[in-house]
Amino acid sequence: MRIDKWLWTARLFKTRTQAAEAVKGGRVHVNGQAVKPGREVEPGDEVEISLGPASRTVVVRGAAPRRVSPPEVARLYEETEASTRERERQAELRRLGAPVNLGPRPTKRERRRFDATRPH
Repeated sequence: MRIDKWLWTARLFKTRTQAAEAVKGGRVHVNGQAVKPGREVEPGDEVEISLGPASRTVVVRGAAPRRVSPPEVARLYEETEASTRERERQAELRRLGAPVNLGPRPTKRERRRFDATRPH
């Protein structure tokens, strides 16, 4: 099954378009390598998804022909122990109101370039 479709059927993304854009944007890695949306995933593949400051690593257990209900998602993948701990730690930091590391602040030049590309 294609990685973008698998991410959508496993309910890791709300829409297939969002899943495809995340893959194209380099935020999804399969077995440590950046992939294209058409990349086939198989049971045993390790998929790392970066969403903002958080990252999630799951091991593919199976595929479904169409989007499945939330209780059935458990049979499609298994989240790694390290990923679960990190996600819980990030949630605890957010709950306590600690600043989340979003990376370096953009310079004035970078901000102007970014603003120039945005539609007004």
